[in-house]
Amino acid sequence: MVALGAAVGAPCRYLLDRWVQSRHQSGLPLGTLVINLLGSAVLGLLMGLGASGAIGSAALAAGGTGWCGAFTTYSTFSFETVQLARQGRFSVATGYVVVSVLGGLLLAWGGVELGTHLG
Repeated sequence: MVALGAAVGAPCRYLLDRWVQSRHQSGLPLGTLVINLLGSAVLGLLMGLGASGAIGSAALAAGGTGWCGAFTTYSTFSFETVQLARQGRFSVATGYVVVSVLGGLLLAWGGVELGTHLG
């Protein structure tokens, strides 16, 4: 189930990143930001649904570990942050980190709450 979810998650990440990046030329890593925020919300939702018993362990393995694991990308986030800093764009790098981390936490929390209430 994990491999199946990952086989879908990785292409989703690639296609969404290319789509987002093609819509702006600012040099900001908005594709990765959107992907990681969306992935945080989806994982939170799945975990909330799992905690409420609405979905089982196979769905959590495929959707949470597989899809979300292959869809989101901490390594790319880290690399892009380093690149921004190396370009001297320290305020942009700092903002990217703050929005990514705090936004991801808030969306994961919201997803858990929503999933718990829906389940």
